Amino acid sequence: LDLRPLEFDLVVVFGGDGSVLRSARRMAERQRPVLGVNLGRLGFLAALPPDELESWFPKVASGECRIVHHLMLHCTVSRGEEVIASRMGLNEAAILGGPPYSILDVDLYVDGLWATTYSCDGLIIATPVGSTAHNLSAGGPILRKTIAAFVISAISPHTLTVRPVVDAADRVYEMSVREPHQATAVVVDGKELAQLTAEDRVRVVRAEPTFQLIEVEAQNDYRTLREKLGWRGSISAPPR
Repeated sequence: LDLRPLEFDLVVVFGGDGSVLRSARRMAERQRPVLGVNLGRLGFLAALPPDELESWFPKVASGECRIVHHLMLHCTVSRGEEVIASRMGLNEAAILGGPPYSILDVDLYVDGLWATTYSCDGLIIATPVGSTAHNLSAGGPILRKTIAAFVISAISPHTLTVRPVVDAADRVYEMSVREPHQATAVVVDGKELAQLTAEDRVRVVRAEPTFQLIEVEAQNDYRTLREKLGWRGSISAPPR
């Protein structure tokens, strides 16, 4: 369902974080406030328990709840002078190798200048919201969700000195694959955008719209990490 032609003021999503990502993709440039009701597992974005919806919804409808604006990205794929695919994303844009699963050489350019060439299984450019998704699995850092930055993380890099990099969201990031496999593709929020050739250039920039998430109560990022991911500095009990 394409939500862009519809008139609406609020989106209530029943599901998990994947359902919230789909709602953001379907609204595209017409983002509206989203209330996520958690029917999934973790619930980073869809945080409201179903049994609390009835008590919270009147406050949501009357505008009493805080709306937090989250950074989104816009990814385009160009082949020569032609843009062959584009999409907005909330989590990440990633180049993934595909079969035969041999190593890729991915060139990264920042603001038109060559930054480095990654020898790796893939490359991720993630938003702060996406930093706890594929980026985290690849060993990337967790970013506070309200900062204006991207994190660049290589998947299984072949060099020990390669580490994730955090940089400003207002820069232009471009990637190209020197010898892509037959199934090498750019994937945005888990959905394939385009299969890549050696001529293609993938461009990632900050999207103009922001994702608007309704918080029914004040969120504490560190509490979320502890409760959702089991993150903690030690196995000892918390201070009194």
